[in-house]
Amino acid sequence: MIGTTIEWYDFFLYGSAAALVFNKLFFPTANPLTGTLLAFSTYAIGFLARPLGGLVFGHFGDKLGRKKLLVLSLLLMGAATFAMGLLPTYATIGFVAPLLLTLLRLVQGFALGGEWGGAVLIVSEHGSAERRGFWASWPQAGAPAGNLLATAVLAILAAVQTDEAFLSWGWRVPFLLSGVLVLIGLWIRLSVSESPVFLEAQRKLEQQKVAAGAVKEKAPIVTVIRHSWREVLIAMGARMAENVSYYVITAFILVYITSELGMSKSAGLNAVLIGSAVHLVTIPMWGALSDVIGRRVTYLIGAIGIAGWMFVFFALLDTKSFLPMTLAVTVGLVLHGAMYGPQAAFFSELFGTKVRYSGASIGYQLASIAAGAVAPLIATALLSAYNSTLPIILYVVGMCVLTVIAVLAAKETKGTSLSRTDNEPAVVRA
Repeated sequence: MIGTTIEWYDFFLYGSAAALVFNKLFFPTANPLTGTLLAFSTYAIGFLARPLGGLVFGHFGDKLGRKKLLVLSLLLMGAATFAMGLLPTYATIGFVAPLLLTLLRLVQGFALGGEWGGAVLIVSEHGSAERRGFWASWPQAGAPAGNLLATAVLAILAAVQTDEAFLSWGWRVPFLLSGVLVLIGLWIRLSVSESPVFLEAQRKLEQQKVAAGAVKEKAPIVTVIRHSWREVLIAMGARMAENVSYYVITAFILVYITSELGMSKSAGLNAVLIGSAVHLVTIPMWGALSDVIGRRVTYLIGAIGIAGWMFVFFALLDTKSFLPMTLAVTVGLVLHGAMYGPQAAFFSELFGTKVRYSGASIGYQLASIAAGAVAPLIATALLSAYNSTLPIILYVVGMCVLTVIAVLAAKETKGTSLSRTDNEPAVVRA
């Protein structure tokens, strides 16, 4: 979880900075919303690299093991984030500044694309089937923990600095801090043992090769496309409501309250800070509940709950009061956790061992392009075009409908054995 927290800290830090800083320093325009749209465009570009990262890391993760690829993803993410803290701005080097920022964002996306699959699989494949939902949810908790850490650092700096100082140099501090955090995460990940399920699958494969002679092994992605395309589509559909709602609640809120409601960025940051703290605690609870009532039912609670809460969410923000705003964010994130908590176990149980890293990563990361990558961008564009939050609400509700359909199309996976390989059918314990 600590390694995952650090990688998500790096990734979410960019989202908050895009809403508060990058629009001014790297995309200065006369219209603040236009600058924000440009900044969020580079934010979305990071998501485009995530499927490529999932494909590359998934291939080698299924071939070489989960641990090696986890270490590599952490190093790539940390190096890119640290370099962002050293970038000159548009005022210094002109259009080259946003180009360099975009390049580093692509590296971030590539690294995170490979990180998620390795982190959740190495936990899922160490634990027992009976409590897999609970234990696999802990790497998921790294996402709100990373967002909590990133938001906390930004909130502290915003509180103790003037706007001029924050824009001048204060925004760089959280990015440079990533260098220290990566060293901590690297030490932890190097101490983790390789997945016993993967090692057993490798042993069986070697025995088969000896018995059958030299047989060329198919690339994991080929097996996924041929035999597990339905599971990939289910994972993608299940991600839509979860991913879109999260970025509307935690990233777009900063745009909405500052540009539309005229509130301070500190109010939004503090609301997200409190909501993320509650989110962090409740994700393992939802994961544990999925071990009892099943992955599908738990997931549906979140998707349907988010669809209804979106109407309340913006109504509470429009009060321009901190407590209702905090309630809006917190309840939204708790409902989001009902999807995010069981997600790691759910997706892991959809695929066999030799294609699990590739299959889970591809389904997860492809959905990120159509969901989280464009969610703040679409929400900002809808607000600019219609000057109303209703289109944004309907957008999120539409994504929730897609997720409900995908989850209903899936079979219940609770109790599924992870020892199967390739396209073998799941074996569910009674």
